[in-house]
Amino acid sequence: MVNNFSQDEAVELCYEHVNGSCIKTPYSPGPRVILYAVLGLGAVLAAFGNLLVIVAILHFKQLHKPTNFLIASLACADFLVGVMVMPFSTVRSVESCWYFGESYCKLHTCFDASFCFASLFHLCCISIDRYIAVTDPLTYPTKFTVSVSAICIVLCWFFSVTYSFSIFYTGANEEGIEELVVALTCVGGCQAPLNQNWVLLCFLLFFLPTVAMVFIYGKIFLVAKHQARKIESTGSQAQSSSESYKERVARRERKAAKTLGIAVAAFLISWLPYIIDAVIDAYMNFITPPYVYEILVWCVYYNSAMNPLIYAFFYPWFRKAIKLIVSGRVLRSDSSTTNLFSGEADID
Repeated sequence: MVNNFSQDEAVELCYEHVNGSCIKTPYSPGPRVILYAVLGLGAVLAAFGNLLVIVAILHFKQLHKPTNFLIASLACADFLVGVMVMPFSTVRSVESCWYFGESYCKLHTCFDASFCFASLFHLCCISIDRYIAVTDPLTYPTKFTVSVSAICIVLCWFFSVTYSFSIFYTGANEEGIEELVVALTCVGGCQAPLNQNWVLLCFLLFFLPTVAMVFIYGKIFLVAKHQARKIESTGSQAQSSSESYKERVARRERKAAKTLGIAVAAFLISWLPYIIDAVIDAYMNFITPPYVYEILVWCVYYNSAMNPLIYAFFYPWFRKAIKLIVSGRVLRSDSSTTNLFSGEADID
């Protein structure tokens, strides 16, 4: 491949003096620094932002609820993306070479896919949880318990990890496209193309939960709209304390569903272009230019940094928890019983 270039033309390799090395196409110093800053910032936000979510939910007893445990597990998946995937992808994207060995290349690919599907499955479980909470807020605590939440978390992680590792560690993704894999393989590269069968299954595993979530959140907002109209029509009438309590609970659950619905929308906007491109690529002999692929991949990665920002914007309790954690007051012996909802109109 290198011999096709004239001797007058300088060709930089990922590994000099190594036969079969990939050709390196690095950026000039200015764009290189900017890219490292932008991509590195994404990794920092994903790691520390989601770590704050995890610490807040696990530390403060007031947040020990089924939905929040699902959110904490979702944050764990995004945190792992920021720690175990994004830093290495940053170097690969900027340097156009993989310097971390063939073994970690395969492991990195497995982590990438596992955390992706873990996020998707968690969001699907959360949408079901929110549907029950909004449609039947008073009996919801007896239907979606901590035990049910724990089962959902275990299943989400089990299926995502099993699926991802079984594909890439068995080499099933390369069946039928061996010649293409050989043509794409070089020292300093880290590519894991999916054949048509596996990319179709991958698309279905993404598409079916996505359709289910869109349908469920559509039902949630229809119910919420109906509840809001009902409250408005009875707002001038005297109500019993139990009816008032039900309305406040319903209002809180609708607010939570709206916030998590925004998180789902952000996930879909980030992931859909990449998934669609992956399907097209598999059926069109991988024609996507490298720079387009990198843009799509980093849109996906940056989604891992978005959820903490969404929570910080919509959840006053999360902003209060961040202040307590960052200021160090979380280290006090009685900090776990802090009332994070004081001063809010909605009950908890």
